[in-house]
Amino acid sequence: MTLTDLIGFTGVFLLLVAFFLNLTGVLRLNSPLYLFLNLAGSGLACFASILLQYLPFIILEGIWAVVSLVALIRTITGKR
Repeated sequence: MTLTDLIGFTGVFLLLVAFFLNLTGVLRLNSPLYLFLNLAGSGLACFASILLQYLPFIILEGIWAVVSLVALIRTITGKR
């Protein structure tokens, strides 16, 4: 396993943990922890995709990270 693999697996793991915790009712969609897990997971997955030079997932994960960051900022600041 390469460092790129480890980064990618970690990112995907965080995304799946957030998804599972939301589906089981542990975390709400607007929970700061849920949004942070999405931000961290998509950021790591995007970084791994950059290292792999795989543009489709760079775009997917990059947009996912930006949307998660905006939602997290709005949640923390109370702005909707």
